[in-house]
Amino acid sequence: MTERYDIPEETLARSVFGPLGGIVEIGAVASAGTWDLADVSVGDFVAGRQGDVVRLLEVVRQIGDFGEPVMGIFDELGYLREHPVEASSLLLWSSGYEDVRGQFDQPHAVRRMSRLGADLQLTRFLQALITAAIARGPEVPRGAALIAEALRVAAGLVGNASAEESGGPGNGATSMAVLRMWRVAHLADLLLPNSPAHPEARPLFRAYGHALEELLGGPHAPRAPTAP
Repeated sequence: MTERYDIPEETLARSVFGPLGGIVEIGAVASAGTWDLADVSVGDFVAGRQGDVVRLLEVVRQIGDFGEPVMGIFDELGYLREHPVEASSLLLWSSGYEDVRGQFDQPHAVRRMSRLGADLQLTRFLQALITAAIARGPEVPRGAALIAEALRVAAGLVGNASAEESGGPGNGATSMAVLRMWRVAHLADLLLPNSPAHPEARPLFRAYGHALEELLGGPHAPRAPTAP
């Protein structure tokens, strides 16, 4: 275990598991296809994507160098077990996007909350992963590769609930779209001299931004060779 900053392992893990729980619930809602919460089955959703979920949790473990007791917290939270997804949960994941005085459990409201909630929780998930990697995980090249993989899987889980950034409506979030949201929502402030980030962590946040841009297909990413 490498621990560079005075942040408890459990605190870092819970910062990852919170948005990951939102990603699972929102993914289940989107996969139902109707935006009607009565049609949602988290159990069926997780069972149909078991390989992705198992791999994602393993990558999270590696990113934060988390031990088994801490990884067990996510199972204890119950996000992977069958449970109803309430409109109030989507209201939380979307940071109050709908007016609670209205019919925020109706499909049109569920769709809106799921769309914003997916973008918001993917962005928070990325921030939590990078923070965990800086505090406890591998060096930037290896950490960035793991984070890029985790982000691709997570974006796939939310499906068409998230940004139609590439290719038109319904194609879901791209990892690069999430990276752009993270740079605006988190990175820009973290790099300021008066930011809450540890002074030694600021250049590492920058380094992760650069490395992920290369890995996820930014404007200066290496291009695949052209076939002769």
